[in-house]
Amino acid sequence: MHEIMTIEEVAAYLRVSERTVYDWAQKGDLPGGKLGTTWRFKREDVENWVNSRLSSKPAAVKTGGVADGSTLTTERIIILDEADKDTVLRRLVDLLAESNSVRDRDALLKGILAREELMSTGIGFGVGVPHVRIDSVSDLVMAVAVCKKPISGYASLDNKPVQIVCMLAARSDQHAKYIRTLSAVSSRLKDADTREQIIASSDPAFIHSQLVGE
Repeated sequence: MHEIMTIEEVAAYLRVSERTVYDWAQKGDLPGGKLGTTWRFKREDVENWVNSRLSSKPAAVKTGGVADGSTLTTERIIILDEADKDTVLRRLVDLLAESNSVRDRDALLKGILAREELMSTGIGFGVGVPHVRIDSVSDLVMAVAVCKKPISGYASLDNKPVQIVCMLAARSDQHAKYIRTLSAVSSRLKDADTREQIIASSDPAFIHSQLVGE
């Protein structure tokens, strides 16, 4: 099986229709991204997604929230007037590196940049979700950047400018929690009113409440 999979290969692997795979990918349930106009999936991500679905019970989470207070704190939310993609990613890595859960800042940055080289994590509707699972992280942590102007150089699946970036870093074996949080970010920020309120705000505490669902 190839390291990078097509919709057809994923459908055959999961024994479902290609349309089902497409719908899961569009909704953000199945981790993947577009190269041009074509969906592609990392084999490792698909396998981990399957493992989390088959072997894990859903954890109790707050309705509508993407993270709890330990995963995302107000200190890990920054508000920028304007920036390019590389600057935003490095700023968020620096924020995560201040967490006790991140033991190696350079390894985290390398992992995040490698993931972006594979395909951009701009998932659409103005949102980017750079993410990585890595051994030097002890527990899932999240940092958020909100940019008042579109972030330059951040490609997105729907070609809409990215202004909200939620970076996730997790331990290598945190498949279920990692996938659930990625899916929750996508679902929460698909709401246009929520995105508009977050972008308009200059208060990290308010942005935190919108994401955590307090």
